[in-house]
Amino acid sequence: MTWAIIIGLLLVGLVLVLLEVVFVPGTTLVGILGIIFSGLGVYYSFQHYDFQVAMYVLGGAVLANVGVILYGFKSGVWKRFSLKDTVSSRAYDDRLAGLTVGQEGKTISDIKPYGKAEFGDKIYEVKSNMGFISAGQKVQIQQLENNRIIIKQ
Repeated sequence: MTWAIIIGLLLVGLVLVLLEVVFVPGTTLVGILGIIFSGLGVYYSFQHYDFQVAMYVLGGAVLANVGVILYGFKSGVWKRFSLKDTVSSRAYDDRLAGLTVGQEGKTISDIKPYGKAEFGDKIYEVKSNMGFISAGQKVQIQQLENNRIIIKQ
């Protein structure tokens, strides 16, 4: 009966470690539970058998768990969960198309220091380096940099 308990604990631990490595990598909860179950199996063997038999159980449990972990790394399961592509596009890349330094427009909202201004038929978010500008004022584009429109009155 004690061998059944020891083997059962070791198998449950091994299966949990295998699940951690192959199916749910990175969660660690399942792997920790697997190590705990394996440890309980080894502890139980030390409690009920002599030292030499318990050491064989310990060695077998360690080899089995290390073998499962190595299998997980060699099987390439981590490649399914890793990022392979990079995003090279940026948001609002062509947002400033058609705008030029010196172009005149009108503020739609108060600029303190950010707000909205209309240039041509489009409304843009702008920044003022000169401080507060109230709504309805004529403004001029002072600088275009890093998708930002810097205005002056």
